[in-house]
Amino acid sequence: MPNKPIRLPPLKTLRVRNPNRPEENPCVAIMSSVLACWASAGYNTAGCAAVESALRGCMDAPKMPPKPKSAINYHLARFQKRLEGPTKRK
Repeated sequence: MPNKPIRLPPLKTLRVRNPNRPEENPCVAIMSSVLACWASAGYNTAGCAAVESALRGCMDAPKMPPKPKSAINYHLARFQKRLEGPTKRK
């Protein structure tokens, strides 16, 4: 039994939605815990000193270099004509 080629439904373009999602800032979680501590302690700096110092350490840390952008949509566009195969003439 010969292998049949894969037939895709008719699509304008093959694309992956949002392949380059922005990364979440790691300091956001610490910032929310600082705000929660201040809300529960009534803006008392003595009770929230450890969380505040963790936030300062996170904010002062060097930033990570950005990840390279994904090239998946470029490659899908290159190979789309090979996947579609011949089309019928009208």
